[in-house]
Order: sequence, then C-alpha cells, then structure tokens
Amino acid sequence: MVLQFTQTNLPFVDAFTISNGRTKTHQTALLVALSIGPFIGYGEAPAIAYYNISVDQMVDDLTKKQKLVEKFALTDPERYWHYLHHLFPQNPFLVAALDMAGWDLYGQMKAKPLYQLWNTQWSANLPQCDYTIGIDSIEKMVEKMKANTWPIYKIKLGTPDDIGIIQALRKHTDATFRVDANAGWTTEQALKLIPELAQLGVELIEQPLAKDNWEGMKILFNQSVLPLIADESCVSEQDVAKCVGFFHGINIKLTKCSGITPARRMIQEARSLNLKVMMGSMNESVIGSAAIGHFLPQLDYVDMDGPLLLAEANAKGVEYEKGKVILSDKPGLGIFF
Repeated sequence: MVLQFTQTNLPFVDAFTISNGRTKTHQTALLVALSIGPFIGYGEAPAIAYYNISVDQMVDDLTKKQKLVEKFALTDPERYWHYLHHLFPQNPFLVAALDMAGWDLYGQMKAKPLYQLWNTQWSANLPQCDYTIGIDSIEKMVEKMKANTWPIYKIKLGTPDDIGIIQALRKHTDATFRVDANAGWTTEQALKLIPELAQLGVELIEQPLAKDNWEGMKILFNQSVLPLIADESCVSEQDVAKCVGFFHGINIKLTKCSGITPARRMIQEARSLNLKVMMGSMNESVIGSAAIGHFLPQLDYVDMDGPLLLAEANAKGVEYEKGKVILSDKPGLGIFF
C-alpha cells in the first residue's frame, strides 16, 4: 500500500457552540489515503480539543511509522485494524482514519459498498438524519432552524435558559426535537428539565450529566420519562456494558471509538444488552459522513449532518433530502471528487 495524508480546515456556515462555551468556526481534520494499484481508499479524523488530540500529533505519529502502515497486506480490514491498534495504541483518532481508509479500499477492491459487505440491506425505512442547532442567542437559533426546514432537530443545550430555547423553537415547528446537553447539567437540573422537555415534544436526551457522574445517571435512569443516550460516557468498546442501567442507549462516534471495525462490535454488543444505538458525528466532512451512512441499516438514530454544517465540501457521495440520507452507488465508502 501507499499512504498519503493531508490536513484540512473547513469553515462552518455558522460558528458552532456547545455547552461550557466551546465554540468552533472551523473544523480541522486529518485526511488519509491508502492506495493499491488503481484503488484508493480515504479516511478522516477530525481534531477535537475536548479529547486533546491534534492533527499535528496525528501527523507526527503517522510520519514516524509510515512504512509500517504501508507494509500491511490488506486481505481483511478487521485484521488491519488490530495491526493499527497495536501500532498506535495512544491515538484512536488516527487509527479511525486509517481503518476507514482500509475499509474503503477493501470495498473498492471487492466492488461492493460497505453496507453490502456487511450483509445489511438498504431500505426505505432507514433512520432519518437530524440537523443540529448549536447554542446561540434564541433569536439566532430560531433563525437557523427556520432557514433549514428539517423533520428532526438536534438542539444543543446547557445554558441558563434551556426551556426558553425549546419553547421558542417549538413555536415555529412540529418537527421532532432531540436534546444534547453535552454533559452540561447537574443531576438536580436534569431532574427538573427532563419532564418539561418531554412536554415540549423532545424525543430523547443525549449525555445530560458529566461523563463520570454515574451516581447521578442512575437516579436519572430510574426517573426519566425520556430515553437517555450516552455520548461522552461511551467512548470505546469497554464502555458499552457500563452503560446498562444508566442509559437507554449509546451514541457511537467512529473517531472516538477508533474506527469502523470496533463500531461494528459495539453495535453487536449494544443489541445483545438491549441498548438503543445512535451513531453520531464530530462534524466530519463528506468522507467521514459517508462511513457513518453505511451503518444506517443497523441504527435506531443517526446524527451525520457535518456536511450540512460546513460551508465547503471536499468530496461528493452523500446527499440529504429533508432528513433522508442518499449515498452514491459506488463501492467502498462511495465517495468521489
């Protein structure tokens, strides 16, 4: 294999803010390409300050071990992930990008899209993608929503006026609302807010409390009238079983869990434990979003709106039709340029 890599820095349409005042105007990411003969597979790993992994760190690790990355004989993407996992044990983001590229390359060599390689069926009943409204003034959040008519909105909360935000948005739409607090509430706040949010037509709550507040989550789990979905509390495979009895489902992020290969195992384990499965994004471009899209037949909920929130596209192959996700019919990830 031949490895190539580069950094991208794509601007958001609007500044993107979540709880605790974390705001981004651009999404920086590492893009990798693995090629064998005429076939090229692509992968992406966004840099997320919250997890303290930068593109510079990924590039440094990759540069030091490039020849080892290239020497693997790609006959099985799952074996390649295990190889990469041991090669970069402290950098799951980088492993995720290379694992994604490996699957894309393998799918092209087999002339099949990933969901077909996994023996899953594309159907008319796949979960719809939500559209995320980042924290802003109430007026601006209403404006963003009205400018993007969508069947499902994911609303970022964790402000002094969370109920006021949802009340204001609800005046303008009957769409489904999902709330993501990004660990921005205390147990007491969540106990008060969740019943009010249910009355306002909210479907579920994502990561209401701090990732390590298991005592508080147990209280919420026993009292919540809405499903609770783990995000920051469920990063890797080792976290899935921990969520039983504390959350009703998990949100899998390909970048955080270290790629497509472990995500497939996480879904299987979650199903065995009767947990709902959501797959979310970290504002990936079309490349990373295409990888999420191939999981749709296996999911209950999906949040893969990165290409809608970014002002520029670096590839083609993923389209959206009012919540419906449309992938290209090309093999592998199905992306093209």
